[in-house]
Amino acid sequence: MLIYPAIDLYGGKAVRLFKGDYAQMTIYNDNPVAVAEDFARSGAQCIHLVDLEGAKEGTTPNFETVTAIKGATGLFCEIGGGIRSMETIEKYLSAGIDRVILGTAAVTEPGFVQEAVAQYGDKIAVGIDIKDGYVAIKGWTVKSEENAFDFCEKMQKIGVKTLICTDISKDGAMQGTNRALYRKLSERFNMDIIASGGVSTIDDITHLAGLNIHGAIVGKAYYTGAINLKEAIEVAK
Repeated sequence: MLIYPAIDLYGGKAVRLFKGDYAQMTIYNDNPVAVAEDFARSGAQCIHLVDLEGAKEGTTPNFETVTAIKGATGLFCEIGGGIRSMETIEKYLSAGIDRVILGTAAVTEPGFVQEAVAQYGDKIAVGIDIKDGYVAIKGWTVKSEENAFDFCEKMQKIGVKTLICTDISKDGAMQGTNRALYRKLSERFNMDIIASGGVSTIDDITHLAGLNIHGAIVGKAYYTGAINLKEAIEVAK
């Protein structure tokens, strides 16, 4: 299993939200590039990036920071947040970003996902944010009528290879991850599943690694020191 340390970007800074609430934002570092360089020193192979402003607006306000992180580290970088057009996908991929994550657009425009996968293959991932069993969209501010598992089934049929799955109720809460959810996902689907939300101890990492899933995203636990990234990467192997 791979560890994807996360940098959530807002105003060019590394921040974290509590349960997806923009009103409960903590700024952890004014220099996200330095954070990414620390990931590299700890042995990370990949970075999970989220443009939180983009997620709300459907734009790319942190584009320069994202490309600076890629340039400084050379690590595999995936980016989500506000990617709702083929133009935005092309913008990131042509700048050297390795994979883009479609969220809101995957729910509201399944034809867009189909077109993106047809053109870019495994460079396209889908992020599914789950709230009470349903898919949440627009930066987690709106709960759609789409059942989470039905949605995953649809994405698999379209040909999506990577699914980043977040349980919003666990995200940033430091109360552990939803192990039952990831077990179900790994048993039911043939996609690469990346667990996100509430990964807060080495025990969480050990358990997820045993579920035969592709990866786990470590966010707040890294910033607070609850998880030592170097140790997490070794345990995940």
